[in-house]
Amino acid sequence: MSAFPARLLAITSREDAERELARIGVDPRGIGMMSSKMLTRCVHLNKLLCRQANILKQEMMGLGGDAAVARGTVACSIDTTDVILMGTDKQLGRLCEKLVHQPFGLADLAGELTALLANVSQVPKTWKTARRDLALDRPLIMGILNVTPDSFSDGGRFLDPHRAAERALEMEAEGADIIDIGGESTRPGAPQVPAAEELRRISPVIEQLAGRLSCPISVDTWKGEVARGALAAGAEIINDISGFGFDPAMAPVAAGSGAGVVLMHTRGTPDRMQSNTVYEDLLGDIIAGLRCSFYSAVSAGVERERIVIDPGIGFAKDFAANLEILRRLREFASLGLPLLVGTSRKTFIGKTLGRVTGERMVGTAATVALAVANGASILRVHDVRAMREAADMAHAIVAS
Repeated sequence: MSAFPARLLAITSREDAERELARIGVDPRGIGMMSSKMLTRCVHLNKLLCRQANILKQEMMGLGGDAAVARGTVACSIDTTDVILMGTDKQLGRLCEKLVHQPFGLADLAGELTALLANVSQVPKTWKTARRDLALDRPLIMGILNVTPDSFSDGGRFLDPHRAAERALEMEAEGADIIDIGGESTRPGAPQVPAAEELRRISPVIEQLAGRLSCPISVDTWKGEVARGALAAGAEIINDISGFGFDPAMAPVAAGSGAGVVLMHTRGTPDRMQSNTVYEDLLGDIIAGLRCSFYSAVSAGVERERIVIDPGIGFAKDFAANLEILRRLREFASLGLPLLVGTSRKTFIGKTLGRVTGERMVGTAATVALAVANGASILRVHDVRAMREAADMAHAIVAS
């Protein structure tokens, strides 16, 4: 047995650091100063000029942190380099103060870094819909209700409006915080459905539920015309797989109605998206796409407090990409917006476990728990009762 037993500490927050320092009896006056030294933040910056990167590296090292740059940066033998800043939040904050007085556009970069640090330190507390504020102090469960003949998991089961309404009420009783109703399948390879047909499928269901559900109704559509009709019937959230990218009418509809919106990342419509799964920088490209969707929404008049983002697992992503997104979910905190994750019964779970669609509940529960642990606020699922428990258990551990 070692005379000096050692172990790693999993310090993921200032609270964790302060707890461990207090446990070993550090002077309370020293806890505040030392806790930040137990944390580190890595920030990726894209395609900076070498002269910019060299200043960043010099400043970070002077502050006790560091910056990783490409070979050739110091000698300026390359044109541009990506940079990874490494330091505590305090060091990065001091870097921003120094950059304000630097040339070569670094004062603008200081503003970007300051906003990023604010985003990752201030977790959104609520999500505004057209009719209420949803608290995000625990994970929200969005129950899936497909009134379609061809959805990959439950196509054809709820075509009858009365049966669909019964299922929605059942999901609410099982713990759903939101019911997401869709009239067009978005599975890979699915053909498009005319807006009139989509409305014909969903409107009777929404009208039946509008006065009976206590929780809000979301409409899963990328068409402005469908969203307008659904909102008139009683929906208060728009869940757009295209992130306002397919229909230019969608953003004005959302802004004018005051609806909550989910902006998802994808590339191409469902019938073609799986032919476009190669990324130069998977997380960087997805975050850049979501940022564009966010700016489109805000420019149209949608308030920030009404916006949720979704990385689009299974949408223009291959097997490895879906796993990587889940592993790196915390990077989406860069945008400072609530995060929705939809993994329920998806193909990558079946491929991992060798399970057909109806046998993926346990695999889905694992993804839900990990998503909650890594910052997801909303989980879009088929099996509401089981995923309510999985999410709540994960949340209890993380929040303990």
